[in-house]
Amino acid sequence: MHSINYHLGFKSSAFPLPRPKSKLSTVSALSTADSPSNAFWDYNLLFFSQRSELHRPIRLKSIFGKIPQDFPSGTYYLVGPGLFSDDHGSTVHPLDGHGYLRSFDISNDIVEYSARYVSTDAEKEERKGKKEWRFTHRGPFSVLRGGIRIGNVKVMKNVANTSVVCWGGRLLCLWEGGEPYEIDPRSLDTFGLVDLTGVDADQVVKDQDWKKELFRHGISELGVDIASFLLKPILYGVFNMPAKRLLAHYKIDPERNRLLMLSCNAEDMLLPRSNFTFYEFDSDFKLKQKKEFIIPDHLMIHDWTFTDSYYILVGNCVRLDIPASVLALSGTQPMISALAVNPTRPSTPVYILPRFTDERDGNTTNWRKPIEAPQQFWAMHAANAFEERDGLGNVEIQLQLSACSYQWFDFHRMFGYNWRNAKLDPSFMNTVARGENLLPHLVKVSINLDSRGKCVSCSAENLSNKWNRPADFTIINPAFAGRKNTYIYSSAASGKRRLLPHFPFDSVIKLNMNNGKVGSWSSGSRTFFGEPIFVPKSIYSGDTEDDGYILVVEYAVSKQTCYLVVLDARKIGGKDAIVAKYEVLKELRFPLGFHGFWANRPLHKCILNTNGSCV
Repeated sequence: MHSINYHLGFKSSAFPLPRPKSKLSTVSALSTADSPSNAFWDYNLLFFSQRSELHRPIRLKSIFGKIPQDFPSGTYYLVGPGLFSDDHGSTVHPLDGHGYLRSFDISNDIVEYSARYVSTDAEKEERKGKKEWRFTHRGPFSVLRGGIRIGNVKVMKNVANTSVVCWGGRLLCLWEGGEPYEIDPRSLDTFGLVDLTGVDADQVVKDQDWKKELFRHGISELGVDIASFLLKPILYGVFNMPAKRLLAHYKIDPERNRLLMLSCNAEDMLLPRSNFTFYEFDSDFKLKQKKEFIIPDHLMIHDWTFTDSYYILVGNCVRLDIPASVLALSGTQPMISALAVNPTRPSTPVYILPRFTDERDGNTTNWRKPIEAPQQFWAMHAANAFEERDGLGNVEIQLQLSACSYQWFDFHRMFGYNWRNAKLDPSFMNTVARGENLLPHLVKVSINLDSRGKCVSCSAENLSNKWNRPADFTIINPAFAGRKNTYIYSSAASGKRRLLPHFPFDSVIKLNMNNGKVGSWSSGSRTFFGEPIFVPKSIYSGDTEDDGYILVVEYAVSKQTCYLVVLDARKIGGKDAIVAKYEVLKELRFPLGFHGFWANRPLHKCILNTNGSCV
């Protein structure tokens, strides 16, 4: 069992704690549940490095209840960073940590667990044998303390650590800045990179009138083209960035049984225009549609959503920081320093993009001009979007998402990471001077379009009157994606901890969008949760939206272990919401995960054809 990684320790006025001599002395020093030392270590223990892997599954022990009979057989995949520090003095941002894939295979009342590192190109280079690691890639959010810093052009460190999806019999781990890696769904062996952005489609729609829009927005077409021309050989050649950057967030359309994915161009992050390409794959992973939109705006999109007729982007506005860009290119600052949030717009741009060429309202000429939501916020994760049409062709679109303020969001300090000393500071995520609406919270955006596609009204509502504490990692019953839903599930903060009141999250909530009622569930006083996952029952009725279960990992930092928790989605808010709880051995506990995926058993039982691919 590897010791806690104390490179992530720090000393601050908010959480004063001396540097410990050993793990045992640290644990023994933790006396009260809500002390400064506990707050410090509870936070940092969520981001320790787990170097051990489990090549063969082991059965987990139930410490409460058991898997119910109507729980379907399948696998819960969870990915996130697993390694943050090497053996030569470098510690990286959590977003740059090597991808660590966890698998919980559930059949009847048996839960088997395994975990492997995604064997990316960067992992193969930086992993020296079985035990030693030496970071050679900076990563977009980090600066190396050891190794080469100045002139190090190894920036795009594809760590495949952000999300995971099982589709068409194939398991993919995704990252925000490159192609996904394909994984064997049973052994968790890494097959290699998958090119999803270079494929051709029978129907490719590309807008040709973006230049006119650039002029209308006061942007020089020639200047943007020249900048793009100069940037491409630097980004693609010197820094080895992929031409198209596939986003980690995907969507699944249950009505058409399609996987929807989105990419943007690498140079877009430095230019006042954005190239977005949407891809739709059928259940055999054949590309059915590829559609490109060029938007005259400098945006950073992390998550997005769709309806039956539209792709929807909620624009986070950014700008190029030229002085920081020079330092970033030199290696003395993280590459993300080249960007800064741009809070000059008092509203939030929402782009309603036609999903099909035969768009039903017959008017697709105004999609380049965003609808301005009358509130400024930074969109984080989208729970759902849906549209409702009346007999006259008018349409109402509702978006459900989590968002924070531009004043709170900081590229340099996400997760409290300080790149200057490579340490984590929990006070950043928990100190708010001007109200909790600055922190991640739930938001509903309502847009009304007339029969010609013109916006009649747009409103944005903070759902703080329903849940007035921070919340993120929003999910729904996946069968209701793209259509009207009643329930949103989310990780959230209870506010019960004095020194960690906002993050990490310590509750799971269920919000009824119809009546505003909120139910919550939480565990012990020093336990935290990542993203929940909804699992419909094996005898699920499509008309009963909350007839299923919630899977969520509980990080019991005081016990230095993890648990897989099964909740009854209907009973969240009641006393008997918890159904079962399974313990991961302490020596196999893992750091905070990002996003997961539930795959029913038929999804990853593949029949191989003669060339070895899944039929």
